[in-house]
Amino acid sequence: MRVIGDYHTHTTYSHGKGTIRENVEAAIKKGLKEIAICDHGPAHYLYGVKKENIFKMREEIDLLNKEYENQGIRILLGVEANVIGYDGTIDVDDDIINIIDILLLGYHYGITPKSIKDGLFMYLMNPLTKVLPIYKRKITEKNTEALIKAINRYPVKIITHPGSKAKLNIERIGKAAFEKGVALEINSSHSQLSIENIKIALKTGVEFYVNSDAHTPEDVGNMEEGINRIKEAGAPINRIKNIIY
Repeated sequence: MRVIGDYHTHTTYSHGKGTIRENVEAAIKKGLKEIAICDHGPAHYLYGVKKENIFKMREEIDLLNKEYENQGIRILLGVEANVIGYDGTIDVDDDIINIIDILLLGYHYGITPKSIKDGLFMYLMNPLTKVLPIYKRKITEKNTEALIKAINRYPVKIITHPGSKAKLNIERIGKAAFEKGVALEINSSHSQLSIENIKIALKTGVEFYVNSDAHTPEDVGNMEEGINRIKEAGAPINRIKNIIY
């Protein structure tokens, strides 16, 4: 079993500790064939990449792809976009979508919501589900519906750590993602997808990526935690898009 790509890594453009080059060199040392640089979308007020810097990243990655073309590595520019509205709005526009290679999407703390109402649900109602279970089902379905609307509107490739920052109906997400050709992430730095949720998602036909969510070059390609969950959940390798025998 061999991991051929890591499609979720961060750099100093957001809150990572390494440069794009350092992540790429780490990926080469790990024997990866592809690496995606996916820093946070602009609406993350703590770590978001300014729109103009995404264009700088595009230029940097294009130059690095030429420099490393004989090293057996392909570098992708991506964005880990944020859901900012319950109508499915995310924080990247067509200008960004047109220059990136891969679009990731997830729920995150620290984002600027589209409206006050959206912010109340994201920052008040979601945390309340932990102490007031009566709201759990309603908020879970609301979170799920927003994510489904988003993948129907935007060319999302991977849903990151589904269920980690906002509770989701994994079966509904899995079915909707399968219909759109979107994969779910098994994130080695977060608890989701958990073994239990991998098993639920397996029933839907959806495919998966296992990623590092590396914030340092040393963690690029480190997916042991995710791979252990894959094995324990009994997920067939042909459902994991970046693993081959």
